[in-house]
Amino acid sequence: MDFKELAAARYSLRKFDTDRAVEQEKLDLILTAGRIAPTAHNKQPQRIFVVRSKESMEKLEPALFFHYKPNMYLVVGYDPEEAWKRTEVEGKNHGEIDAAIASDEMMLQAADIGLGTVYIGVFDPEKVKAAFPEATKGLELIAVLALGYPAEGAHPAKLHTMKKPAEEIVKEL
Repeated sequence: MDFKELAAARYSLRKFDTDRAVEQEKLDLILTAGRIAPTAHNKQPQRIFVVRSKESMEKLEPALFFHYKPNMYLVVGYDPEEAWKRTEVEGKNHGEIDAAIASDEMMLQAADIGLGTVYIGVFDPEKVKAAFPEATKGLELIAVLALGYPAEGAHPAKLHTMKKPAEEIVKEL
């Protein structure tokens, strides 16, 4: 599948096959995509946490507002001290952007190898930090990615295909 097809086919999976675990080789490909994702000034402030043990899943899930019952989660954040700051203008910290790019790269890699994800942006970062204090100390958390194989009958939501026309989004200056 070429990139255009992959980008069009990837959707937010909300129904996971709970009986089928993600193979370590596939997880490694996804984590590599997040690790090598481009970052501002190549500072690489992104941090990715694999949550798949029953104990860790139980600690994470109270922080989530939506539950899709995947086989695992990836918690994505960044270290604001390591991130590049735009000093020429107002000092914007690019860590959140870097972590979002890493998230996108991982979601596309997952789709390319037959897995599904949903980007969970509605979660309580402070609850995640309280559940995993040592690992998340000093970090900003931006997303939780539910990850796994699609369940039988899984499909994109209606909104997935509703796209604004190009002329409404793209402007030449």
